[in-house]
Amino acid sequence: MPNKINISDDIIKELIKSADNARKNAYAPYSHFKVGAALYAAKDEDNFNIITGCNVENASYPAGNCAERTAVFKAVSEGYNNFKAIAIIGGDDIYTSPCGICRQVLREFVAPNIFYVIMAKNENDYVIKTLEELLPMSFGPESLKK
Repeated sequence: MPNKINISDDIIKELIKSADNARKNAYAPYSHFKVGAALYAAKDEDNFNIITGCNVENASYPAGNCAERTAVFKAVSEGYNNFKAIAIIGGDDIYTSPCGICRQVLREFVAPNIFYVIMAKNENDYVIKTLEELLPMSFGPESLKK
């Protein structure tokens, strides 16, 4: 797929690889659907790092956590608050899209028209959307200032 975003192809591939590695740590004894996420994050405008997360299920289903939110919460807890992209991988045969709750959590920290969601089957087969495309007319922090 041609890259039309301001993140290099090498970084995109590294994000996908990192998400795939994180997926191996997923705890999914109920759904058996393991998901990994890799967030491209920085503590300031520069010096981006990759922060990973995986889904963690629970016998009390609502107590579980998605891979995307795990990555975001981990990043925030480590002082990261500047996010540029996230890669998500949940299987070799589908593009795994973030659930509604994850989209809203991501929205809290990003400008939706410049944050990229990379939904991957593997390093060479992926779809990139902006968060705005996945969550149009979103409610964000600026909505409370009106």
